[in-house]
Amino acid sequence: MKKMILILILVISCATITKAQKVFSVEYASQADIKVFVADYESRADLSVYKVDYESRAGKNDGNWFFVDYASRADKKIFFVEYASQADVIIYFAEYSSRAGWKKKEKMHLFY
Repeated sequence: MKKMILILILVISCATITKAQKVFSVEYASQADIKVFVADYESRADLSVYKVDYESRAGKNDGNWFFVDYASRADKKIFFVEYASQADVIIYFAEYSSRAGWKKKEKMHLFY
């Protein structure tokens, strides 16, 4: 019984944690949490990203990103690499928020 209560508490606490995608683009790879390559085609991407205009519209690891002005305000610091082979995640910038989201979910953990 105690184990079930503990598991229930853990599940509830994990479900209530917000995972807003506020990102900051750094100048050097060594400063980044994640290295990102921008693909020309959505079919080549792990994640389709839509840049939102307001911080309040940032998603919860669903591809809706808000670029903050300061690294201290970001949930993740990213560095844009020149080649796909250097990247942790390949993204595609979508034109519409409805197109945002993970295409390959095995890399989702990088943004938690």
